[in-house]
Amino acid sequence: MDEEPTKSLWVRIKGNAGAGDIMVGVCYRPPDQGDQADEALYRQIGAASHSQALVLMGDFNNPNICWRGNTAGHKQSRKFLECVDDNFLLQVVEDPLRRGVMLDLILTKKEDLVGDVKLKGSLGCSDHEMVEFKILRAVRRVHNKLTTLDFRRADFGLFRDLVGRIPWDKVLEGRGAQDSWLIFKGHLLQAQE
Repeated sequence: MDEEPTKSLWVRIKGNAGAGDIMVGVCYRPPDQGDQADEALYRQIGAASHSQALVLMGDFNNPNICWRGNTAGHKQSRKFLECVDDNFLLQVVEDPLRRGVMLDLILTKKEDLVGDVKLKGSLGCSDHEMVEFKILRAVRRVHNKLTTLDFRRADFGLFRDLVGRIPWDKVLEGRGAQDSWLIFKGHLLQAQE
């Protein structure tokens, strides 16, 4: 099945040593765009949102979205809002741009990635306002000291055997939900070790 074409451009900006890459997208969604093209755009946004450093900007032509209340009055706008929510995106433009309606948006995964958003007037005879902003990035990436498990190397057979040896009906008998959870969690973490 051929993918419905969308009016979008995606660029990965390679970070210097110690700084991660940034995914930048520019999109235009025509007001009369059909459901198939919308779904193709939402799939692109979903794929791009795997990047923690994502800045997505453009004219999405969803005039009936209330960003303060996170509500929409039209089916297509609700679908777009669902896409934004499902991909944990934040909309950072605060002032309506055209005729009191916010059509031109800047969406990002991290609240502190975009700053100094300013409206700069129209360019030529366009009815769009220019939106100027800075992409903020830390010079050095903070190294997380939280250890994570490598599930590719796990021995799930052994894990299942260790957890299966516990006589759960006797261990949890007469316990409340909180106590049962703590006992289960303790045995689970012990087996994990």
